[in-house]
Amino acid sequence: MRGISRRTLLATGGIALAGAASGCGTPVATSFTGAQPATADVIFWHLFGGGDGANMGTMVDSYRSSSGRSVEPTLLSWGNPYYTKLALSASSGRPPDVAVAHLSRLPLLARAGLLEPVADQFTEAGITQDRFTPAAWEKATVDETPYAVPLDTHPFVMFYNVELAEKAGLLGSDGRLKPLTGRDDFVAAVSAMKEAGGEEYGAVCTITADPSTNWRLFTMAYSGLAGPLVTDLGTKVTLDRDAAGETFEFLQSLTGSERLMPSTATATTSSTLFSQGRVGFLFDGVWQIPTYRGVEGLDFDVAPFPPLLGSDPVAYADSHALVVPRSEGRSSARTADAVGFIKGLLDQSLTWADGGHVPAWLPVQESEDFRSLDPQSGYIEAAFNAVYDPPGWYTGAGSDFQTAMGSVIASVLSGGTDPSSGVSDVADSLKTFSTARSPV
Repeated sequence: MRGISRRTLLATGGIALAGAASGCGTPVATSFTGAQPATADVIFWHLFGGGDGANMGTMVDSYRSSSGRSVEPTLLSWGNPYYTKLALSASSGRPPDVAVAHLSRLPLLARAGLLEPVADQFTEAGITQDRFTPAAWEKATVDETPYAVPLDTHPFVMFYNVELAEKAGLLGSDGRLKPLTGRDDFVAAVSAMKEAGGEEYGAVCTITADPSTNWRLFTMAYSGLAGPLVTDLGTKVTLDRDAAGETFEFLQSLTGSERLMPSTATATTSSTLFSQGRVGFLFDGVWQIPTYRGVEGLDFDVAPFPPLLGSDPVAYADSHALVVPRSEGRSSARTADAVGFIKGLLDQSLTWADGGHVPAWLPVQESEDFRSLDPQSGYIEAAFNAVYDPPGWYTGAGSDFQTAMGSVIASVLSGGTDPSSGVSDVADSLKTFSTARSPV
């Protein structure tokens, strides 16, 4: 068994362990005390609350009924606390049998020796590369070895008010947003929404106190012009300063000179403006679909972003994936149950898609049932144009890296920092991260 250093633990999510072992004999508690967690055929850790949690609960119950196997799911806190607990349990040799992980967090977990590779037993179950969205499978592969089974792709997209879009002349004969072919089309569409609504703005994005959303917006636009900000596992800064400057100038024009978006907007601001039909576009992740579904008087649809600062469309995205944490004490029977459980969840990807996610499992993604879903069927291509966080021990969902980058971007969008200074601030932050010693 490979141990885990204090530095690795810090990198995988910090040391926030409060409440980690709140129940004697629970899977979480036994993982930290050294007892074998064998209270069910499959011990499953996840981080899904709300609608996603309800959908996952349905999927787990269905698997129990169809397989006759017992599953004990445990919901843990999203973000750094979750990855801390997962790292600790794997390092102790007493992890859950299956756990959820963001693909943006995968490289460190894999390189720390905390995960089983996706190998023979998965192949025997039909879990093979050709049955997954290519971008997601590529991100699930570390050092040419797959270590995770992608469950979905959840991209950053454009929500739009159908009534305002029709009034603005933006809908095609199919009743959906006409294709936008570049920056000029995009700006014209947001301007048309502003005029159609007779309001102060045409679009909104959560800028204030939401660094991750700022990071998604910037990366989506910047990636049309240049490659990743860092390479070589995060140790080499490859920021294209000209591309970053152009990106900042474009985004700041939307919130500044063009006055098409508010320069400060909390999550409440965004939700209120879009729900009340006061803006035509909302820029956010597909996971927000349940938030707006059923809002009285709101008819909305979702589309992927068009090319903005380049010739090809880019969708910032992440993916939830299923991993088998490494445990030398796990029996072959338990491993087989873990693989069977993962396959069972993949086959229920239509239920998972209810939360807005694009299934990574192509047998479901390509099915008539999924292709008939609205609005999910309108942005499938975003999963194939997905750009993830650059691989590095400090990048990924909920990371300090996203917080640092997002804070700089927010300052530019709010007008507090000019584009040139924003580029310098990004470069300085990248230097700090890239020169920090990797724990693995």
